[in-house]
Amino acid sequence: MTPQVGIVLGSASDEPLAQKAASVLKDFGVEFEVTVASAHRTPVDAQRYAQNAARRGLKALIAVAGLSAALPGVLASHTLLPVLGVPASGGALTGLDALYAIAQMPSGVPVGCLGIDGASNAALLAVRIVALSDRDVAARLVEYRDKNAQKTRDSRAKLSGLPLAPDDAFQE
Repeated sequence: MTPQVGIVLGSASDEPLAQKAASVLKDFGVEFEVTVASAHRTPVDAQRYAQNAARRGLKALIAVAGLSAALPGVLASHTLLPVLGVPASGGALTGLDALYAIAQMPSGVPVGCLGIDGASNAALLAVRIVALSDRDVAARLVEYRDKNAQKTRDSRAKLSGLPLAPDDAFQE
């Protein structure tokens, strides 16, 4: 099958975050691919990957980068696809520098910024993008949402020693 999501790592050391995203995408049956392209060390590779992504059938890019975290912005500047930036923890600022770099993109070059090491949420957001044009993925997303909602409802019973809201508090 044709990959629908591209996961681009700024460095092979970001592979654990790619594994987290891959796990989520696999759970939803969304095809993906992973590569390494550095905004600073291989900028032409990053540019060409982004420019060719839509033509190759990708629907979204997940870009994982730490420190200066230029990769998500570089990819976004060369494609019209949604780019989801995942700041990687590490360095002297434990990922805050990467978070700020991704969140503070200049006007006209948007990047969706996730939390530090937020690869799982980036993958879930990519699943939502794919679900816009894939009914099977959309159905799995509804099941996932409903299952998580029920887990939260079930957790109410675990509260003890506190006055609980009655069940009718949640009715229309």
